[in-house]
Amino acid sequence: MRLATRKNSSVKDVARQKKKMRIRKKVAGGAERPRLCIFRSSKHIYAQVIDDVTGNTLCAASTLDVEGADNANKNSATAIGKEIAKRAQAKNIKAVVFDRNGFLYHGRVKALAEGAREAGLQF
Repeated sequence: MRLATRKNSSVKDVARQKKKMRIRKKVAGGAERPRLCIFRSSKHIYAQVIDDVTGNTLCAASTLDVEGADNANKNSATAIGKEIAKRAQAKNIKAVVFDRNGFLYHGRVKALAEGAREAGLQF
């Protein structure tokens, strides 16, 4: 995996990319335990369940397509976590590997993870 930076990349973005690379060396999802990958921007939060062996996204949820989650706050992150767990369980996925994607496990990332756990997803 190569560090993807641009000419005008901020120091924060480069630091997150480095953390992401360190995490991805250790975390990989297979068919029996896919990877729950999240991304948060200033306006939205996204979650995907990915099978790394085949490279397919099995299910996804974001603040763009879930009712009641209109912005990227903690309440919306919890709703996204519950929705991604519901969609994963509909495809018979009970356990996942959590990939925080270089973000600190704090705030919205933590809220999304706790929402997914409350809805029955194991990680």
